[in-house]
Amino acid sequence: MSQSTVAISAPGKVLLAGGYLVLDRQHTGLVFGLDARLHVHIQKLPTSPGVLLSEIIVRSPQFLDAEWRYGYRETEARGGIQVIQLKGHSTSQQSRNKFVETALAYALSYVSAVSKEKIGSASITIIADTDYYSHPSSNSANPPRFVNFNVPLTEAHKTGLGSSAALVTSFTAAVLSHYLDHSQLALDSDSGRARLHNLAQAAHCAAQGKVGSGFDVAAAVYGSCVYRRFSPSILDGLGDVGSPNFSRRLEAVVEDSNPSVRWDMEIDKMGAVIPAGLRLLMCDVDCGSETVELVKKVLAWRKENPVKAALLWATLQKEGEDLAKELQRLAHEPRANSHGFKDLSEIILTIRSLVREMSGRANVPIEPKVQTALLNACCQISGVVGGVVPGAGGYDAIALLVEDEALPPLQAFLNSYATASSNEDGPIVGKVRLLGVKQEMEGCRMEEPAMFADWMS
Repeated sequence: MSQSTVAISAPGKVLLAGGYLVLDRQHTGLVFGLDARLHVHIQKLPTSPGVLLSEIIVRSPQFLDAEWRYGYRETEARGGIQVIQLKGHSTSQQSRNKFVETALAYALSYVSAVSKEKIGSASITIIADTDYYSHPSSNSANPPRFVNFNVPLTEAHKTGLGSSAALVTSFTAAVLSHYLDHSQLALDSDSGRARLHNLAQAAHCAAQGKVGSGFDVAAAVYGSCVYRRFSPSILDGLGDVGSPNFSRRLEAVVEDSNPSVRWDMEIDKMGAVIPAGLRLLMCDVDCGSETVELVKKVLAWRKENPVKAALLWATLQKEGEDLAKELQRLAHEPRANSHGFKDLSEIILTIRSLVREMSGRANVPIEPKVQTALLNACCQISGVVGGVVPGAGGYDAIALLVEDEALPPLQAFLNSYATASSNEDGPIVGKVRLLGVKQEMEGCRMEEPAMFADWMS
């Protein structure tokens, strides 16, 4: 067993096209990784000579009182590794961190299934790139990569970049790389990456309490791609940590060794590209939406109106495919000028029109009027090719495709942007902040542990 010091990161994500469609295996989503990364550093827990501990300490030092201490034990009947939060030793103000706790239990259970070595104590540190959360230094021209957010984690304002999927993926990868030798699991190999994907999907779904589409975990593992979801039945019957033979069932799921239930997601790395001279940018809007509630309402409308919904879904699918094809075409041609992006702009406008149609029919604010106004205003700036309210939509973010030279005027415009008053139900857009992120083709990767030295205590 390795137990080496390891640091691993995973990117954020943005679903540029395929919101809601990506929940259905008949359709695909165009998802881009973002270069805002979530990092996990793991090392052996220092102890005095002769002292043996069965404890794993997890810290998130950018936040106040963010420390969780876990005991762990192997359960009977191959039930896997049970993780117990040590209440008397964890920071008293913090409640359970279900994503950390579940990812830890699943990763350790898999390690116990494939290795006979004893699982030793460890110290794990989680560090997020600055743009994952809004913070006082957000408006500085060149904020540092890592900042002290100086608030409890429960009070931090996320910017919607997919932090839970990036956390579960990087956390899982770090635990596996710490406890397993490279010969047992090589994350730089196709098979190792596939096993990481399968385990991270299982843990993320368990932490969420539902089987989602998985596009966010896929982007965290593989980076930008065209994604077709896996069949939810793959995770049927996995059960809970501690149930008899859980570790065996988990091992079969992770290693895709059950011939009757095989992983069937499709990940097309070549299908997701951004042409030279363009950037995919994100704007943090000072509002917010409950994604779960939006999804419930849209799916309820779809169930009640299957014929209309099927036609709308099929049209959106075609436009999403056209968007990916146009981006690929532009990527293989000499650098285009603004006129060369005309077809791309028209495809994006068509997608937005269809999304607003869905929004109106389902009575759900996927592209609310205030976001429409913001997007339309941004697209009046020369060099802004187009933009969307990504993913499930709502009030919390917009994504823009922008020519490099348009960045200064776009930034100046957003610095002074103010929404007009509206009678529409829902929030009014407050301050809009251009995040310092862009598209990222690479997925989960190893990092140099020394880069986190200032955050180790």
